[in-house]
Amino acid sequence: MGEIKVGTSGFQFQDWKGSVYPPGLPDRDMLGYYERVFGFNVLEVNYTYYRIPSAAAMERMLAKTSEAFDFVVRSYSGMTHEIWADEGRKVLKDTSSIFRQFRNGLSPMREAGRLGCVLIQFPSFFWPGEAHRDYIERCRDWLAGIPLVIEFRNKAWVHESTFNFLRDHNVGFCAVDEPALPRLMPFVPQVTTSIGYVRLHGRNTKWFSVSREERYNYLYSEAELASFVTPVRQIGERTVKTYVFFNNCHAGHAVKNALMFKKMLGMITKPNQQQESLIS
Repeated sequence: MGEIKVGTSGFQFQDWKGSVYPPGLPDRDMLGYYERVFGFNVLEVNYTYYRIPSAAAMERMLAKTSEAFDFVVRSYSGMTHEIWADEGRKVLKDTSSIFRQFRNGLSPMREAGRLGCVLIQFPSFFWPGEAHRDYIERCRDWLAGIPLVIEFRNKAWVHESTFNFLRDHNVGFCAVDEPALPRLMPFVPQVTTSIGYVRLHGRNTKWFSVSREERYNYLYSEAELASFVTPVRQIGERTVKTYVFFNNCHAGHAVKNALMFKKMLGMITKPNQQQESLIS
């Protein structure tokens, strides 16, 4: 059985103050609290979708966490969502310089040995096809030496040929849980490298009609979480390390569900006072 680490997709949200963080907790102390009090030992860094990370910012995050703490970094939008040169999305841009900047920003985490992988999340209009498979290969080459995991948002990728392609090119697959809507991905607990990856977005059925923040307003029930225990353990049996992230971040739901899930996996046996208040 490989190591399983459970955390959340981001940590610095204002609506977490008073819901999971103490009301007056300064922003600068949130990451330390996330590890020390909640007991998480991994974080999916999500702000990097909106701006390329700087080495200085990564160094600050390293300094606020212990050596046992892993980081996974989500790719910048210019690497995944703004990659076409035409409105018809048939001609791909050369994004190599963006990848170079992104890679340079991650250098402190790489040097510290605390970068678990990079998550590349493609949009729903990134469909299966030769040009897009070639682009995935280029992503792998531009991030050579960094473990890479891909999250697809187009369910047409759910095919054995996709999983074989990822295995052949040493690229990980991100299994996602989303609302059961026609355009979204089903939960497919596949493994294509030594890294397992599970990302739980919640099941808000208003996904396409509400704001981005409200989209993730969903708290998993105990029964819903229990359904992931066996698949995650099975992924763990086939990998060296498995990451499980809760992205239902609205009002701290992700923290509550991540703690509940850690308890189900036997990772929390004697919860501290704050953990107990959020789990119960």
